[in-house]
Amino acid sequence: MTPERKEKLSYVLDHRQGDVVVVMENVEDPRNITAVMRSCDGVGIQNVHIISTSVKRPKKWSYYSGKSAEKWISLHHHNSVAGCINMLKEQGFTILTTRLSDHAKDLYELDLTQKIALVFGNESIGISEELHSMADGNFLIPQVGMLQSLNISVACAISIYEVFRQKRLAGHYDQAALPQVQMAQLMEQWKLSESD
Repeated sequence: MTPERKEKLSYVLDHRQGDVVVVMENVEDPRNITAVMRSCDGVGIQNVHIISTSVKRPKKWSYYSGKSAEKWISLHHHNSVAGCINMLKEQGFTILTTRLSDHAKDLYELDLTQKIALVFGNESIGISEELHSMADGNFLIPQVGMLQSLNISVACAISIYEVFRQKRLAGHYDQAALPQVQMAQLMEQWKLSESD
């Protein structure tokens, strides 16, 4: 590995954020999943959780963009909503879901610098009632068009780039945020994947 490549990996690790995660529930299209993973990598979100209760869990990504995204992101697969959400709550995450409702808050009015898990649902039906009932809050992306929905990967990208904006202003990217042990493990994992 060249010194320049090692420096790039160190730079990326130094900007990874451990206090924000993305959760996808029963997302069907693997292209949507990999688009979300690529956006997460772009803003330094290391952990992505995939809940599969009514769709098949993707075994592998059959195209390059998926393989390249998975190389840098830590994927966590779950077979139950409760298992995933309870684990995140035990770790201190506030669970925020995306859903059109009268009680939903505007994305741009939220404080997204706290320890949060942003949840995105199925392309057709959104998040499940079970997951909605376990959430700490609900938000929406304001729109003025006729169609009041966005593709999940687009909605996720808009949301996490607002997280990125707020966290950058708050100085969260000015110093390494992941535990040193995790950073060392990721560095070794990434070095090995580079040699494959």
